[in-house]
Amino acid sequence: MSSKKLTTDAELEMLQLKSFSYFLHETNPDNGLVIDKTEANWPASIAATGFALAAYPVAVEHGFMSRAAAVERTLTTLRFFWNSPQGPEPDATGYKGFYYHFLDMRTGRRAWQCELSTVDSAFLLAGALTAGVYFDADTANEHEIRTLADALYCRADWQWAQDGGATVTHGWKPESGFLKYRWEGYDEAMLLYILGLGSPAHPLPGNCYVAWTSTYRWEHCYGYDYLYAGPLFTHQLSHIWIDFRGIQDAFMRVKGIDYFENSRRATYVQQRYAMDNPLKFEGYGGCCWGITASDGPGPDTIKVGGIERQFFGYLGRGVPYGPDDGTLAPWAVVASLPFAPEIVLPTLDYCIHQVKLTTSNPYGFKATFNPTHPVKSSNPYGWVSPWHYGLNQGPIVLMIENYRTGLLWRLMRACPYVVSGLQRAGFGGGWL
Repeated sequence: MSSKKLTTDAELEMLQLKSFSYFLHETNPDNGLVIDKTEANWPASIAATGFALAAYPVAVEHGFMSRAAAVERTLTTLRFFWNSPQGPEPDATGYKGFYYHFLDMRTGRRAWQCELSTVDSAFLLAGALTAGVYFDADTANEHEIRTLADALYCRADWQWAQDGGATVTHGWKPESGFLKYRWEGYDEAMLLYILGLGSPAHPLPGNCYVAWTSTYRWEHCYGYDYLYAGPLFTHQLSHIWIDFRGIQDAFMRVKGIDYFENSRRATYVQQRYAMDNPLKFEGYGGCCWGITASDGPGPDTIKVGGIERQFFGYLGRGVPYGPDDGTLAPWAVVASLPFAPEIVLPTLDYCIHQVKLTTSNPYGFKATFNPTHPVKSSNPYGWVSPWHYGLNQGPIVLMIENYRTGLLWRLMRACPYVVSGLQRAGFGGGWL
């Protein structure tokens, strides 16, 4: 071990601690809401709050916070969501057991006239269920955590969220009703369907999952056959909570692999795409990849080295079909650690020691960097996002943990609702 570098394990623990400290410091202690990003006067994100709930057990296990402090923070959060206004009013916190994507950090009411988000509600509920399994002590507070987690999960009316269709809608607005988009095509909504199918109170019908998988796209890319989804995060977020190793649904039984192996292949496709670098962006290579939904240096169009380049702001970037503007997200690389550590660890090493993307950042990695964008930057590797996002910090903490100890997977294998949802979706084999 060289003097300048920690061991891999110590490095990962340090990254976990720095990333987790986002949840320690960017949360309103009065209601448990976690800010979406570190910009002034920004609202909370219910998905980031769900990641925080799942991260508190990890923090307790590593001594990042005491169990008592984690219990207090968790209870505050769950009580807020249980007691906050649910109804069709435009300034409520949620409706039909689902919640608005963004909430005012102080009041907890809907922000920005945003949508009631089915998938972000799923991340929030998954975090609550994690807490319900982990905090198992025979004390009044931990008993209340279990009761509230259960009640919140059972309140969500998944059938309502179908709006009469076979699949689940993206969401709803009090002003205009259901959004026209539905969860179709493989993506992070796997978790949403599993939780919806497992509900003891308002479950999705079984044919809902069949309708979803019928919209999948199986592709061959860079030497890999895999279930396509462009942005890397879509292959990761459901896997934070569900251990897909060795279990298969009808779709994967036919293909002879599982969703875990599929995410491994998707991770390799990302690296191969960067090595191929069809659009000739700066920096791309075997240790410099990771294209996902993320912050970016745009929107603007600039001539760079004689080529007119279009740069985007926050956008769902993906491979191999784009959009791709040279923006890379180190957090999305970390979140593939359980699938392909052999290519993820060298990439993290590059991002930390070569590009120095964690230096002087209180919360570890900034969201993204773009070596092609010609910004005047203190970093020789180009534009670096000024922000941290809760949506990025959570997967770093949780996927490092799954890689090192499997904690989240172990907890959720003990959650009867997840097991029931998987079984109703037709999963079998392995640990099931």
